[in-house]
Amino acid sequence: MSPFVAIARRELRRAWSTGGLLMPIAFFLLVAILFPFAIGPDGRLLARVGGGVIWAAALLAALLPVERLVTPDAESGMLDQFAARGLSDTGVAAAKMVGHWLGFAPALLAATMVAAALLHLPGSAVLPLLTGLAIGTPGLAALGVATAALVAGLRGAGALAGLVMLPFAVPLLIFGAGATADQPGAFKLLAAVSLLLVAGCPFVAGAAIRMGRS
Repeated sequence: MSPFVAIARRELRRAWSTGGLLMPIAFFLLVAILFPFAIGPDGRLLARVGGGVIWAAALLAALLPVERLVTPDAESGMLDQFAARGLSDTGVAAAKMVGHWLGFAPALLAATMVAAALLHLPGSAVLPLLTGLAIGTPGLAALGVATAALVAGLRGAGALAGLVMLPFAVPLLIFGAGATADQPGAFKLLAAVSLLLVAGCPFVAGAAIRMGRS
């Protein structure tokens, strides 16, 4: 088994075995449950804003596991062991992104079906919503690992993670909600932003890991 696959499997196993997946999905569904109470039972209004609410909930839920992505490995010396074995920091970050996405996105997509029903989304909007999330969640996973690497070891890392991650995730939120609203070109823009994050964030995270080790 290649080191890349081994690291990705380790991240996936940690997400499922330590309960690191439960809190983001529970938070995601909690937003979908409470939002109708906040704006009232108007089904047409819920259907109109439901896609944007789901995207906002997905973005905020993606923040919750950030502290466990890099900090535990940095504190235990695991990142140093990876470097001693000749693994590049960029490659380690990329493997973590794959494992994080596999541990987060499938459960989020399944929970989206429940959230769509709670928010009274029409059936015609569910497929674009799921497609948009499938396109956008790799970008969220990449951004999450890069943010985790940047704030690893800092005091108040959880709060700092929100300040770092949210501004860069706004384009995903805008284009994802636009794709749900059937706006022309939104899927292409969403895919472009997600691809840019997936391509660039491993280098950012790798550089942050190197700086933290020096």
